[in-house]
Amino acid sequence: MTAPIIEILPDKTALVQHATQRVMTLIQSAMADHGFCTLALAGGSTPQPLYQALAGNNLPWDKLYIFWGDERYVPIDDPSSNAGMAKQAWLDRVPIPASQVFITPTDDSNPEQAAQRYETTLRSVFGQLQSLSPDEVPQFDLILLGMGDDGHTASLFPYTDALAVRDRLITVGNKAGEPRITFTLSLINRSRSVMFLAAGANKQPALQQVFSPQGDDQAYPSRLVRPVGELYWLLDADAAGNLELPTAAPPARM
Repeated sequence: MTAPIIEILPDKTALVQHATQRVMTLIQSAMADHGFCTLALAGGSTPQPLYQALAGNNLPWDKLYIFWGDERYVPIDDPSSNAGMAKQAWLDRVPIPASQVFITPTDDSNPEQAAQRYETTLRSVFGQLQSLSPDEVPQFDLILLGMGDDGHTASLFPYTDALAVRDRLITVGNKAGEPRITFTLSLINRSRSVMFLAAGANKQPALQQVFSPQGDDQAYPSRLVRPVGELYWLLDADAAGNLELPTAAPPARM
């Protein structure tokens, strides 16, 4: 893993604008490299305006393959559904082929079986796109992530069993007894690019621990995101505050 690329924007509006340009650049880079782009989306309030902004741009929609890094175990029409939010904000407003949008299954009485179904789908798609063998870990072009106030990311929560899963691509996360479907660290860390978006002063305490050399990986799971490719942290000024950030050069402020 190379050093993270940390960019600090003056406010959330600037953060979304910059993230939109970053995402579009990474999509174009993937297209130039291999003719398509595989993208995993995040949930939460911060990426919603990013998705709305992407909907207003002209992208090669028929070359995008969309997944979700995690999902609450609710129907897609539930207000808390990550897929439902992304569809309303972005995907239903542009001509992405429905066959290239892979919504996390949440209709099985057994979340473990739903996780296995999503993994089977993911392996099938990437097997065709990247000619992978059954035991190879697929490589996303871009995985978008958020970070909770507790330092969790995707549905990888502090001190939970999901943090230790290394032999699966998809597993079941747990938040206060509620199951969620989530990418594993093995899958996230294989990505060509991972991009965190974090906004608001409430994120400062967790960010301090995430970037601290002495931080606890189990207590702050975002620390465990160490991809083979590029790692971006896009923060607004409220989230960054006066944090001591680990960079070879001073973090970019825009």
